[in-house]
Amino acid sequence: MTTTRLFAIAFIWVTSTVAWFILGTSVTSRSGQFDGHLSAEVAKLWGGPQRQTAPSAFVVRPVDVTETVQEPQLDGRSVTRKITRTVSEEFALPLDSSRVSVDLGLQHRQKGLLWYDTYTVAFKATYMITNPDDVDRPIVARLQFPSNEAIYDEFSVRLNGVEAPRVSDLARGVEVRARIPAGGRVPLEVRYMSRGLDEWSYALAPSGVTQVRDLVVTMTTDFDAVDFPPGTMSPTTMTRTPRGRNIEWKFSSLVTGQAIGMDLPDRTNPGPLAARITFFAPVSLLFFMTVLVILGILSDETLHPMNYAFLSAAFFAFHLLLAYMVDHVNTHASFVASAATSIVLVVSYLRLVAGMRFAVRRAGVAQLVFLVFFSYAFFFEGYTGLTVTIGSIVTLFVLMQATARVDWSTVFRRPVRA
Repeated sequence: MTTTRLFAIAFIWVTSTVAWFILGTSVTSRSGQFDGHLSAEVAKLWGGPQRQTAPSAFVVRPVDVTETVQEPQLDGRSVTRKITRTVSEEFALPLDSSRVSVDLGLQHRQKGLLWYDTYTVAFKATYMITNPDDVDRPIVARLQFPSNEAIYDEFSVRLNGVEAPRVSDLARGVEVRARIPAGGRVPLEVRYMSRGLDEWSYALAPSGVTQVRDLVVTMTTDFDAVDFPPGTMSPTTMTRTPRGRNIEWKFSSLVTGQAIGMDLPDRTNPGPLAARITFFAPVSLLFFMTVLVILGILSDETLHPMNYAFLSAAFFAFHLLLAYMVDHVNTHASFVASAATSIVLVVSYLRLVAGMRFAVRRAGVAQLVFLVFFSYAFFFEGYTGLTVTIGSIVTLFVLMQATARVDWSTVFRRPVRA
């Protein structure tokens, strides 16, 4: 092995890295362009992220209002008079208690190249409202819809048994009014079924900090991988069920500006996954070349730089085939087919160059570890870095032990064997 050959091999690695960068950028661009367009289409078809706000309640009281008016006279002068009249004004009421039940069902939907975490939600809540006055008063309750683009099935809002009038505008929400006896404590019942995308949250107030009394929110899911969006509270209890999770938020007197929510679990998207694997490819090729070079030095059977150029092309074939196959075939099937294609290219080529033993036992095993195993680690989100790190350390240990007694000054003066 000579220094010139090492520089030639390094140049081949750099050239391959540029090619992988161009391919990875292309895949990322395609996924990003589709995501912005398709996400809006999914939101229109299925519904967007939902944020349900707690209802607001008001008591209507008569209030005397004094106004100053100018009345013109026959002689052209004007006389100022004060007129008192009675008007109705609304005064905010707190919710005595809140019992909210949410059932989330995950239903991933595919649009184009990407998967979207859509869901169904069954919302049911009972709020208690008290008339604080010593006479009968009209009580008004208002509820805003969590999304103006969603659909609401089995929708019902009742205040003390009085059904809310027909909804004419989703943006304006719904209002129900009932007359409550003095000191009366009546329920406000809300229920509906809807569909959304990405996140569902329950806000205790439209904005700012609020105080809530006797709050219990129970959420059931049919998935186990739960996550809570930023700006939301952690639950007080969470238990596993055969169906998924049972989560509860329970507070007797709470002052907060945070909401309660759930971030639906994502499904692996083939486009971004293929892009991440492609951008990592130079690391895999570097390990592969290093192992072949060192093993060649130890056995005095080194490959020519042109051989490494063809091997790099075989590595690139894996990522190129994967990038375009995932558009039409299952992600795992695409990975297996691409990996098999690349391994066949390498083994069949090196079989003619250096023999079957070298092709299978050295190059084939190295490609299986550094290309297939390292790339498949990207399917395990959260463990990819750890998996690659452990594999790298093991490889380093093996190479260090194998070359500890090598006299490198002699190796680089040794003529290349034909």
